[in-house]
Amino acid sequence: MLDVAAGNGRHTRHLRGLGYRVVAVDVDLSRMADLAADDGVELVEADLENAPWPFKGRSFDGIVVTNYLHRPLLPILAKSLAADGVLIYETFAEGNEQWGRPSNPDFLLREGELCNAFSELTLIEYEHGYEERSKPAVRQRICAVH
Repeated sequence: MLDVAAGNGRHTRHLRGLGYRVVAVDVDLSRMADLAADDGVELVEADLENAPWPFKGRSFDGIVVTNYLHRPLLPILAKSLAADGVLIYETFAEGNEQWGRPSNPDFLLREGELCNAFSELTLIEYEHGYEERSKPAVRQRICAVH
């Protein structure tokens, strides 16, 4: 499993707790230092926006991305998904600017954008809309398989 823009490792920790081997990548892994000794976790510190893709030639059975959007990475993620692999992607979408950050359109998905970006995958679920979980937001999410 690959956790992209892993942040503090919330998804890495959850997936590891379920027994998966996890590769966590982020520009700053300091909030995940406690996982360095875990044989089932590979920590990769990399700038995903200003450096080459650190996983050239590797594929992953699962890829998880939340609260992160760098559009040039979308086709790379699709190519990095193994046969029968699962992609789960969720982040903010247009309309979120009225509820807070992010509000810059560069960081907000357009309606159907994830479906278009991953059109070569088989769509399992797609959602786009307003929600009030911990705070009001407009989000888009997709689950797809290769």
